[in-house]
Amino acid sequence: MCDVTDDLRETEHVLLPAWRRVTRGEPRWASTAAVVAVVVIQLALPSRLAVHPRWLMPTVELVLLVALIASNPHRIERGSRTVRALEIGLALVIGGANAYSAIRLVAGLIRGTETAAAGTLLLTGGAIWLTNVVIFALLYWELDRGGPAARSQGERDVPDFLFVQMQSPELAPPHWEPAFFDYFYLSFTNSTAFSPTDVMPVTRWAKALMLAQSAVSLLTVVLVVARAVNILG
Repeated sequence: MCDVTDDLRETEHVLLPAWRRVTRGEPRWASTAAVVAVVVIQLALPSRLAVHPRWLMPTVELVLLVALIASNPHRIERGSRTVRALEIGLALVIGGANAYSAIRLVAGLIRGTETAAAGTLLLTGGAIWLTNVVIFALLYWELDRGGPAARSQGERDVPDFLFVQMQSPELAPPHWEPAFFDYFYLSFTNSTAFSPTDVMPVTRWAKALMLAQSAVSLLTVVLVVARAVNILG
């Protein structure tokens, strides 16, 4: 009887797609590289758009990042309430700093005080836009089915985001499961198309986040491009 039960469990393990069963945790490097890139972008922004003192937000972000790396140096497999709070806190800190920069930029565009050259203005707006893409990628990655650690343990069957590979597993490698780059792709396409593309939000919070990202991206792009065209004209 024991052998039969073991066989059934083994068969179930084979039949279940990787995203629904226990697997090795996702490598840390992709999300770490994204955060480091954001810090570099923040330090490159014009002083008038940055939170002061300029070192404050990048320092807080790097401290949080080091704490997260220490908790899961290579693969994200161990989760706890503290780690979860640090993960979401990091995304919110980056989001707060970028929101400040975006508000300052938009206010300057509306008042007509952003008189930089068109190329400089487009680069600045593009930097804020790209940072926004990374922020929402981190949020999607951290919140979908409880975060990367919970996903590696197969704790939740119901996804917050429905990827194509989940709907058509025969088109994906046998060990496919969403990783940070998949959420970055979701965030990028949502910021460019202002709507879902091939990844569908399932839960209400996922729809709300995608709606907010589309609105912020649309506002930033429209105002920056319009001002740049006006300068060129």
